[in-house]
Amino acid sequence: MLRVGLTGGIGSGKSAVAARLVERGAVLIDADRVAREVVAPGTEGLAEIVAAFSDAVLDADGALDRAALGAVVFADEAARRRLETITHPRVRARTAELAAAAAPDAIVVNDVPLLVEVGLAPTYHLVIVVETAVTTRLERLARDRGMGRAEAERRIAAQTDDARRRAAADVVLSNDGSLAALDDAVDALWRQRLVPYEDNVRERRVVPPGRVDLAETDASWPEQYARLAARIRHTLGSDALRIDHIGSTAVPGLAAQDVIDVQVAVPSLVDADGALADRLANAGFPRVPGQWWDDPRPAGTARWEKRLHGSADPARPVRLHVRVAGSPGWRYALLMRDHLRADPDQRAAYLQLKRDLVDSAPASDSGTAGDPWFDEEYLRAEQWAAQTDWRP
Repeated sequence: MLRVGLTGGIGSGKSAVAARLVERGAVLIDADRVAREVVAPGTEGLAEIVAAFSDAVLDADGALDRAALGAVVFADEAARRRLETITHPRVRARTAELAAAAAPDAIVVNDVPLLVEVGLAPTYHLVIVVETAVTTRLERLARDRGMGRAEAERRIAAQTDDARRRAAADVVLSNDGSLAALDDAVDALWRQRLVPYEDNVRERRVVPPGRVDLAETDASWPEQYARLAARIRHTLGSDALRIDHIGSTAVPGLAAQDVIDVQVAVPSLVDADGALADRLANAGFPRVPGQWWDDPRPAGTARWEKRLHGSADPARPVRLHVRVAGSPGWRYALLMRDHLRADPDQRAAYLQLKRDLVDSAPASDSGTAGDPWFDEEYLRAEQWAAQTDWRP
């Protein structure tokens, strides 16, 4: 199944997005609803809350008085963190139960208000953030919930800011317009990305990078890499000795094919097979069929074997290179990246080479690695490494 995280600040309108996704066919797990369930009367969760905050947070019927509890925790960070240690593990456990009950081909949307704050973003295949101007959110909270301005401002301030949410988002849906415009955006996302993404994950199908057209440098490439790396780290844990952003999108200011290259270091290629490959595929990074290796430097030595994975996300092509830590291929990927970062002349020369190759074969996939320039660049990079005492 495809696991989607949905979040947004209070008053942003993410409930409208959740409702539209359900209309399209998604399975919704509402974290607020689950949070109420795990602290219902008679639960261990409610008993622990009372032990921590006294029975002043109970109403006359012995149920949790959420307003009374909110008045305590939203004004006190330590109290809020104490509440989170009680509720969050229980919410996660119940959420896992609900997800496990969904169909194997389901698109499961987890509506989680504090998704970013509690660090859940790497656990999903995709994160959607609903973003709305603070002034609009304040108006909605007053109109729809009868919330006073001071209280609404406190609630907004208690959550993370838009910049941090945006950094965690694979998709940002703006909700400053009409509901019809929001619905159209959700429908397009469902049709163009979520449905094919789920199918690709289930079928372990890699989305090919496509044409070699060069995109102008994108300042968000490192941020996109960071989200991918966090998912890979969550998936592999200590089995990934190191994860690095490599390739052209890792070199600031360099135009490149819009594909994120990621290098994962493992103890041996035996470790790259079996369970590790399955875990990557389940996380949205299936194995690319066939045998894969890198051209050795200098030319004429034995080829550098590796494993290659891609992305199941139709909107984010990825080349995920699994190499042995400390191997020549692993070292060379890091050396070339760092040398191009440090040497503007060679960066410019590499860009011109890429443009020449694209112009000569615009419909083919990137095949630059076999050009003689790379052997020359290898020698220059090794000389630079010796002069600067570079280490990978």
